Amino acid sequence: MRAAIYHEFAKPLIIKNVPDPTPTKHGVVLKVKATGLCRSDWHGWMGHDSDITLPHVPGHELAGVIKAIGKDVVKWNIGDRVTLPFVCGCGTCPQCASGNHQVCDNQFQPGFTHWGSFAEYVAIDYADINLVGLPDTIDYVTAASLGCRFVTSFRAIVYQGNVSAGQWVAVHGCGGVGLSAIMIANALGANVVAIDIRNEKLDFARSIGAVATINATKTEDVVKNIIDITQGGAHVSIDAMGSPVTCFNSVANLRKRGKHVQVGLMTADHTHPVVPMDKVIANELEILGSHGMQAHKYSVLMEMIHAGKLFPEKLIGKTINLEESLKELADMNSFSGTGVTVINKF
Repeated sequence: MRAAIYHEFAKPLIIKNVPDPTPTKHGVVLKVKATGLCRSDWHGWMGHDSDITLPHVPGHELAGVIKAIGKDVVKWNIGDRVTLPFVCGCGTCPQCASGNHQVCDNQFQPGFTHWGSFAEYVAIDYADINLVGLPDTIDYVTAASLGCRFVTSFRAIVYQGNVSAGQWVAVHGCGGVGLSAIMIANALGANVVAIDIRNEKLDFARSIGAVATINATKTEDVVKNIIDITQGGAHVSIDAMGSPVTCFNSVANLRKRGKHVQVGLMTADHTHPVVPMDKVIANELEILGSHGMQAHKYSVLMEMIHAGKLFPEKLIGKTINLEESLKELADMNSFSGTGVTVINKF
């Protein structure tokens, strides 16, 4: 099969013919129909993820068709259209037993712990636990866009943030994660303040539901600005970017007993950011993480899409081929463009 692969961290990717994968007894092989480019893939390529062994094929937001099945798979058939979370649970550890497959003790992550989906085929383990069937109404490109950013934001807003109608939600960073969070919070009836450094992203944020926007480069005090707009601070605040500045601001802009949810990855030199712990104590703030979403929770998301409450396809910026992904992945830290980029030609 053809795959985009790198042999050294932060060095150019190449297209190469590599052996086709085979399924484990609990796994399947998918023919990849679409796969998203995510900043998490960039972090992996840079060497920020300790799970990656070289050489490596990136890609963890995917949708496709089952082409081969392991002998112990019982729920799926060849030809089924499927997607999956980027964190796959083993189904047997204590975390999975409690329903929290997103923090599985033995998690399988295509594109990180194993070769990913920047390829014609990808092997997926623990298929009965992790695959999600695709309705005919959702195309492969849209399904691939759900895999990491949209579902992680969905869990951050719905389950971790417990957002409800009328609340104020601050979203720091209007990339794929932030725009997803804005759309989802708006669908729940919340009032969203979007924060970014690019006006075109803030304009797009307004088009999908943000009621107020802040360009962080054009205000002296982001936190004060948010507190003024929300008349006391956000009920829930999302760091969708993952930087010391956005993390600090997201905690500091909360009203009393508010919730900060960290979605943007904090890697390399940003692993241990400064947090305004004085505010956390005095105002009884909550600090939460959101690490993907379990396959068994997808039905709620799919129902909202089917009902016309969510429109993830609006977040797709462009589609590209596998060759174009080589440059696009390397350029991800420039934060250019708006929306999600998806590979759909291999």
